[in-house]
Amino acid sequence: MNSFARSFFASLLALVVLLALIVGIAALKLDHKTKIENHTFLVVDLYGALPEYDAPGDVVSQALGGEGETLQRVLSNLEKARVDKRIEGVILKLSSNFEAGAASLEEIRNALKKVQKADKPVYGFADSINPRCYFLAAVCDSIYAPPSAYITFHGFSETLPFVKGSLEKLGVKPNLHRIKDYKAAAELVTRKNLSDAARENLQWMLDETWDLFTQSLQEDRGLSEDQVKSIMELAMLTPEEAVEHRLVDRLLYWDEMADQFKLEKDERLRTVSQSRYAEVKEQKLGLNKGKKYVAVIHAHGLIGGRESGVDPLLGTMMGHDTVVAQLDRARRDKNVVAIVFRVDSGGGDSLTSDLIGHAVDRAAQEKPVVVSMVDVAASGGYSISYRGTKIMADPGTITGSIGSISGKFNLAGLFEKLGISFDGVSKGPMALFDSSLRDYTPQERERFEKEHWAGYNTWVADIAKHRGMSVDEVSRLAEGREWSGRQAAENGLVDELGDLDHAVALAKKLAEVPQDKKVAVRHFPQKQDFLQMVFSSEEELSLGVRAAVIRQFRAQWKESLNLLANAQLRLAPLATP
Repeated sequence: MNSFARSFFASLLALVVLLALIVGIAALKLDHKTKIENHTFLVVDLYGALPEYDAPGDVVSQALGGEGETLQRVLSNLEKARVDKRIEGVILKLSSNFEAGAASLEEIRNALKKVQKADKPVYGFADSINPRCYFLAAVCDSIYAPPSAYITFHGFSETLPFVKGSLEKLGVKPNLHRIKDYKAAAELVTRKNLSDAARENLQWMLDETWDLFTQSLQEDRGLSEDQVKSIMELAMLTPEEAVEHRLVDRLLYWDEMADQFKLEKDERLRTVSQSRYAEVKEQKLGLNKGKKYVAVIHAHGLIGGRESGVDPLLGTMMGHDTVVAQLDRARRDKNVVAIVFRVDSGGGDSLTSDLIGHAVDRAAQEKPVVVSMVDVAASGGYSISYRGTKIMADPGTITGSIGSISGKFNLAGLFEKLGISFDGVSKGPMALFDSSLRDYTPQERERFEKEHWAGYNTWVADIAKHRGMSVDEVSRLAEGREWSGRQAAENGLVDELGDLDHAVALAKKLAEVPQDKKVAVRHFPQKQDFLQMVFSSEEELSLGVRAAVIRQFRAQWKESLNLLANAQLRLAPLATP
């Protein structure tokens, strides 16, 4: 009994201390107020990956902070900086280690242009430059780099790995069926090089990338396509050559550049970081006011499973229960005038995609649902999108890929090489249909492909129905073909080109919201500090945190009960007459 008591009270004390620590840190964060002086520059430091929205996380990490940068936070801060009288301008801090898709870069460029239209300068500082980084930097009023900067400026290429040879050596045999020729992902395991169809698709997407890039440099820096090609002949430029060819305006270290923007000689440059400026509420700047609102629901990651989360191997996962719950809540909420469904996904499981797509369709029956595609909304990403009221994409969005890959891998050869053998019994027709120890039989293969085609044809017919197209028209655009947002708009797979702001404006228009009526924009899933979560008026958030605490307590309680049971068993013999 003593061990039970010690364990119980130790567990209870540990839980209390943990909660006190989290609440204390959260309280300090809530009490902290960001003070911003006049003539302050917002520094947007972009380094590493830039996901579209916060990955699903646990309440402890949200309370303690440490989250990375997101596209949505960048866009939100730039919108606030545009109207905030205390913000003098924006300094964009860049590196070639920055990773973001073409659509994300376009949306940041558009947000920076709005800051410039508000008569606020945008300066760029890059310690290393490559073409992707420069596509964003080019929009700045002036571009600075240190005298030791690394600068590479060359054409674009796309190289894919093929592992068929490795699988053969391992004894793994793919049993895959793809629909159809342009669904090139299957070729990574079934071929050792690109098919003609895959090469064609890659080439036209690369042509789109080139076109968008050169048009932007012509607009932003006055560099013609021929001039861009000429500079790319150098491939690697010294910082001095970058200035000579008008890629960079001046060579300065960060502190030397900062000296230019100081108000007085003895003062330091006044700056505010992304994380600190994110604490400034939009409402205090006259933005995002109104009881009625547009719900922006973010759906990003690999589609699969029930609950959204982060898989150690697959990364961010989009689960149907999570996304459907958010769509249903927005559909039922009388204060939601319209929904913007923000999609950034290369696809995944067809069942999960269809369940989410059905929820989009159901919501669209009651209020406008505008789909806003980001970097990728292809395959399953298009499946969850096409049932919206309207679809909007960025010019550089990758979409389409209406096709399918299904099947299994025969791992018998690999297991044989590892010295692993299997034996067993079966009963009933096709009991080994899904077995990873053998290929499909001809009969199984026929049945499998017939079912696969039936599912695909149903999908194509449903796309045609919702997009107001014929099945033949959709089929010509399908079979796995990928399209840029610009190409998709020309072919009817999306309705308009535009970023998130355009999608919100279209949603309000479809909802027939009067221009003089204030309508807010709220993003889901909402992210709040720990105390806000615990005491939130939003029922599921509050319940979610309480449930997490309860789960932890139950685990400790169960352990204590087990100790008690063991103690009772030990005492039982002593009580026997």
